[in-house]
Amino acid sequence: MSKRFGNAQILRDVSLTVPSGSICALLGPSGSGKTTLLRVVAGLEQAEAGVGTLDSRVLFDGTNGAWIAPEHRQIGMVFQDWAIFPHLSVGKNVAFGLGRRDPGQRVGEVLEMVGLAGFGDRMPATLSGGQLQRVALARALAPRPQALLLDEPFSNLDVALRARVRADLHRLLSDADVTTVFVTHDQEEAFVLGDQVAVMRDGEILQSSSPFDLYSSPGDPWIAAFVGDVNLVPGTADGSEVGTAIGRLPTRSTGHGPVQVLVRPEDVSIAPGDDCIVTSVEFYGHDTMIECLHPAGAVLRLRVRACQVRKGDRIGVQHSGAPVVTFPAASAESESDAEPDAGRARPSRVPRESTADRQAGRALG
Repeated sequence: MSKRFGNAQILRDVSLTVPSGSICALLGPSGSGKTTLLRVVAGLEQAEAGVGTLDSRVLFDGTNGAWIAPEHRQIGMVFQDWAIFPHLSVGKNVAFGLGRRDPGQRVGEVLEMVGLAGFGDRMPATLSGGQLQRVALARALAPRPQALLLDEPFSNLDVALRARVRADLHRLLSDADVTTVFVTHDQEEAFVLGDQVAVMRDGEILQSSSPFDLYSSPGDPWIAAFVGDVNLVPGTADGSEVGTAIGRLPTRSTGHGPVQVLVRPEDVSIAPGDDCIVTSVEFYGHDTMIECLHPAGAVLRLRVRACQVRKGDRIGVQHSGAPVVTFPAASAESESDAEPDAGRARPSRVPRESTADRQAGRALG
């Protein structure tokens, strides 16, 4: 599908398939088109081209102009700011997602499902951030949607709360067995929650695969750097091996000539020797990230168990020996080129949520 706002091309021939009952994370930097894609699926924006289906039902078709209104798509949506009505009780907020249908026992069922049994009469102002997020989720699940969309579901939570709420949400979504797509720019969130992770950049999906495959077999150096810490080491491929400053390493594919070698920090460890100078040490408790300067001029990062290495120490390094991924040298971006683009906040090209969008929340949750 494709989508423009004025002269700006926001989505470029995006194609994504999410298996029924699975959780897909849309991962990418700000401005990559993640939220716009979610809004197109929800029906809050219309694509100029492309076809969207839910099971066998066509939601929109840019070729013939077919388009199902948001309230008839059977899709629940949790907005980034949760869009909780402050003047309504928790129970009435959840019942709002049911529209004109008789809420009956459903409100109590979904509140129990999200761990808020007995909270129906509470007002939103008396709840914590994690509880408000659960109210928004309960409202989205109340109409028994076929699919659920979540836009940056943890952005309004503090760091200490995120991990716990994230684990609870993962359990809830798995138990609900509803096809889910959520937007995030956080690699850790995408990997923890997603059965499938689709990486977006500049309106395109660059790669969509399982978290394991995405991390271990990224499609290009930019993706490799965006989904985790990397060392991109120059090398020369010779069949099934590549020669580098840290030794000859086995490769996953055969080749010849100059390449860039993907080496994850956890695949490099401290070894006897003193040829590398430690330039930085980041202690995290469970592990330590060490940056060192190799005599060949390469800057290497090592993720090792907690240790007493300090800046200025001299150490040796060795690779684990696991087969490495290589990229053609001519097309490879350096890690320093990739990281600023991945982390830099871009001006939003997506309109802010309007009153009409909030009214659409009756159907979308």
